[in-house]
Amino acid sequence: RDLPAADRLVEALNNKAPLDLRVNPLKIQRDEALQLMQAAPYAAAEPEPSKFSPWGIRLANKPAINHWPLFKNGSLEVQDEGSQILCALVGPRRSDMVIDFCAGAGGKTLLLGAMMRSAGRLYAFDVSEARLARARPRLSRSGLSNVTPVVIANENDPRVKRLAGKAERVLVDAPCSGFGTLRRNPDMKWRQSPTALAELCDLQQRILQSAARCVAPSGRLVYSTCSVLPEENEAQIQQFLAKHPDFRLLNAVTTLGDRIQGLTSEDDYLRLRPDVHGTDGFFAAVLERRSA
Repeated sequence: RDLPAADRLVEALNNKAPLDLRVNPLKIQRDEALQLMQAAPYAAAEPEPSKFSPWGIRLANKPAINHWPLFKNGSLEVQDEGSQILCALVGPRRSDMVIDFCAGAGGKTLLLGAMMRSAGRLYAFDVSEARLARARPRLSRSGLSNVTPVVIANENDPRVKRLAGKAERVLVDAPCSGFGTLRRNPDMKWRQSPTALAELCDLQQRILQSAARCVAPSGRLVYSTCSVLPEENEAQIQQFLAKHPDFRLLNAVTTLGDRIQGLTSEDDYLRLRPDVHGTDGFFAAVLERRSA
């Protein structure tokens, strides 16, 4: 069937999402994990390597993975492939100071920490103590020692200001409408309204401005959402760049380099869609602070 792009997207968002895992590169490589997963209790889930992420494993169904030895020992973690690609976009180095500004339950924090080989310093900020508490057992399983979870009052917390100009990498995975994740949260479409969206857009811009202050000269700021709406995505970046001539937009696919193969984009942004890439709907932009 030849559907218009928008209809294909809507149809894909109405289908159930697969379950994506990823290996913890501090503990195991993907080839080794897939080899071990040929046997019980893993084989029934039909594990396959994910299409783009070098760490990803996609399951055909949703087994009780919290009983799996590879999960319990921290070798496997749950993370959507789109979210894994986002970490590759941040591309932290071992000696970097990195801030995951809206860390939530820590899915991206864990992969960023492993990419840093547990070196450098990684701050996991969130306004919700409950969300960060959910990250703690995951952190202890992961074997990471370079992560500092920090509960902040809001985007202007003094602890944020203390890091002004210090971080080589800052990730803002902003709170958003979540329209790119409707396959996982179908009831979300009834919970949004134009007023709620306008409030979210205000919050996104405030968080982006605040996170930008932490970026060191020549450092990188990655802004992302799991939304497909332009007002939460492209419009936010244009608004930010208009106020911040000291930042420039980098090409996202070029920034990924050889870490992730096979993605293309007609402009500088990275957009992932369930109908095209098989991931949740994601948007990302890479901003670089000009050197002083």
